[in-house]
Amino acid sequence: MSLVGKKAPLFKAPAVLNGEEIVESFTLADYIGNKEVMFFFYPKDFTFVCPTEIHAFQEKLQEFEKRGVQVVGCSCDTEETHLAWLMTAKDNGGIEGVTYPLVADSSKTVASNYGVLAGDWNYSEEGELIFEGAPVAYRGTFFIDKEGVVRHETINDLPLGRNIDEMLRIVDAWHHVEKHGEVCPANWEEGKEAMSATRDGVADYLSKH
Repeated sequence: MSLVGKKAPLFKAPAVLNGEEIVESFTLADYIGNKEVMFFFYPKDFTFVCPTEIHAFQEKLQEFEKRGVQVVGCSCDTEETHLAWLMTAKDNGGIEGVTYPLVADSSKTVASNYGVLAGDWNYSEEGELIFEGAPVAYRGTFFIDKEGVVRHETINDLPLGRNIDEMLRIVDAWHHVEKHGEVCPANWEEGKEAMSATRDGVADYLSKH
């Protein structure tokens, strides 16, 4: 079930801040009323596709920050594993240099609440409790506004990496909607013409394109 238009599930969980500090009770609630959040899940630490995305978010971090958006990552690994990976050099497959928060969802409750857990607990025919599927998160991305409402979500399967520039485009589109009260047509980018949500406004836009 989509979370778009609904309040983002809040939580308290361990996280690593600034690439070096473990905190026990990180929460998205600290940003509500102050910043928007680009909250993304990735499957697992010390893997191959995941660091490319994590570094890509870091490379664009200033672009998110100048738009008033806090980037937060999350996986089902422990905070200790996050820290070990953050202390591993990029040349060795690590994510050294990443400064935005990485949440440790070892209980898998955050991933479950956001609908991105790639498996679930079930009982076998013998009555044994087993986990079916992968005990990791899909590549879910959630753009959360200042009121704590999810305005955009995408969920990629495990092998499919994200386009970080598309995440920035979503932020720009939302800001345009908020500022001008217009809606953004297909392939809209910052600086391009948007359109009025009225029938006349749509007709006027289409007549020019």
